[in-house]
Amino acid sequence: MGYSNYDSAGLGRAAWNAGKTVGTKRPLTQKQIWAIRFFLDREGRLRDRTLFDLAIDSKLRGCDLVKIKIGDVVAGADIRNRATVVQQKTNRPVQFELTSDVRATLISWLERRGGSHADFLFPSRIDRNHHMSTRQYARLVDEWVTAIGLRKAEYGTHSLRRTKAAMIYRATGNIRAIQILLGHTKIENTVRYLGVDVEDALLLAEQTEI
Repeated sequence: MGYSNYDSAGLGRAAWNAGKTVGTKRPLTQKQIWAIRFFLDREGRLRDRTLFDLAIDSKLRGCDLVKIKIGDVVAGADIRNRATVVQQKTNRPVQFELTSDVRATLISWLERRGGSHADFLFPSRIDRNHHMSTRQYARLVDEWVTAIGLRKAEYGTHSLRRTKAAMIYRATGNIRAIQILLGHTKIENTVRYLGVDVEDALLLAEQTEI
């Protein structure tokens, strides 16, 4: 709901986005990824390290990441190589890979966390039967990026979602593959999400010899 120019209660009220960077958040670089991992390992924050690594690998939105259950990433006594979740936004399944480093981190976290396949992987601090909130996840991301000297206004939960996708795009130029990995219904959304522009297209064309 907005405020009328004639409403005295709205006079002098700062805009909701005053002082904030609105728009696409930056993806992390490889150097920044390792800096955050080093910080979390040094502080002994195993849960946060697991959450960070899974966010990068899964490329999920925050609302889907925090709802992952143990059974989504565990098959029997082993960590899955691939996992599938149904996205809240599209109500469609999306599959993602679990690399060896992430599987190792998950094993360490699950040994400490315990629980059954039906439990949330990252429980709430308030109610262990519920999952971590997206607000808490966002606060953690702000803390991580600030710890390595980045401006939190320029980074957020979507930075983690975009990071691996952006790296794959730069390496391959394959928009369709990125669309599948991000679970976008339209390729136009993927183009917008990655910030692909004319310069990107021309660079790809220049690198392709016929």
